[in-house]
Amino acid sequence: MLNGRKPLGLQLSNIVIRLGHAELINLSAHVAPGEVLTVMGPSGSGKSTLLSYIGGFLDPAFTASGTVTIDDVDLLALPPEGRRAGILFQDPLLFPHMSVGANIAFAIPAEVSDRRLRRRMAADLLVDMELAGFEDRDPATLSGGQKARVALARVLVSRPRLLLLDEPFSKLDMDLRAQMRSLVFERARSAGLPVILVTHDEVDATAAQGPVHRIGTHHG
Repeated sequence: MLNGRKPLGLQLSNIVIRLGHAELINLSAHVAPGEVLTVMGPSGSGKSTLLSYIGGFLDPAFTASGTVTIDDVDLLALPPEGRRAGILFQDPLLFPHMSVGANIAFAIPAEVSDRRLRRRMAADLLVDMELAGFEDRDPATLSGGQKARVALARVLVSRPRLLLLDEPFSKLDMDLRAQMRSLVFERARSAGLPVILVTHDEVDATAAQGPVHRIGTHHG
């Protein structure tokens, strides 16, 4: 895909994010394909603003500078939809008016235009997520763990360049949390996706097995 060249991963250079005079983030890091960079800090410390900046939806109240490149592509020069950042939040955010299969098919890139192929891709991914036969289910009938797996399937099928994880395990119980961590990190590794995980849970950071960047303990 990169003309035979090895993927370089994600490079964050001199990222500084401020709210007024307060500096929330000051970070330079390289995240290799399949590696997880964990950004830790208490609630309100500005962790999620880093993901917003990379994804292209930073609230205008913040000022930010720095460069973000992935495999030599300048992400910040692209519109948000062109950045292909796969994002998982605390809540699965499934579309309530769509079936499970339609939720996943919705995220398949537009160049796959054949509807039957889109449906088959969604069904195959559900099998992969141990949710075989769930295509026609209403998202409201799913357990928390099942919803989390559908949200992950929807992100993966969108062919992301990188994954941004905004505390996606925090609302799951302990057993499910461990399962989802393994599943997400394993998928990222096998797809060679650089990952940024934002969390305040030390166990998340340990499970990610990558570098950890800690940010301020101030609130606000």
